Amino acid sequence: MFIRRLHDCQNSERKVESETGTWNSVRMLLKEDGMGFSFNITTIYKGGKTHIHYKHHLEAVYCISGRGQVETLKDGNMHDITPGTLYVLDEHDEHFLYGGEHEDMVVACVFNPPLTGKEVHGPDGAYLPDNS
Repeated sequence: MFIRRLHDCQNSERKVESETGTWNSVRMLLKEDGMGFSFNITTIYKGGKTHIHYKHHLEAVYCISGRGQVETLKDGNMHDITPGTLYVLDEHDEHFLYGGEHEDMVVACVFNPPLTGKEVHGPDGAYLPDNS
């Protein structure tokens, strides 16, 4: 067993700022931890818009606080994300993630396969697969 605290991770290389300036992600559990999945606490900044298309990962996202929206590109549907909402990208769904108008949104994210901690979104919205 091991224990890791959010505060400690926020003040380390485990905190990653997005290349677009629309979110930050604190990678609390990574591939190197050997659990078979990774776990992040991510803050989506208010007013931000991020194109995401995880072609090589599955992700489940639980909203802890704040509000935002997810727009699925295959059908154009807009989904409100509020505290207590879980959304699951079980089909490598291409989407836009929007921060709320008035406040940041904080979410907990689980990835499979696990992230290594250094991923950034490519021009297609994807993280590259880990080939190590």
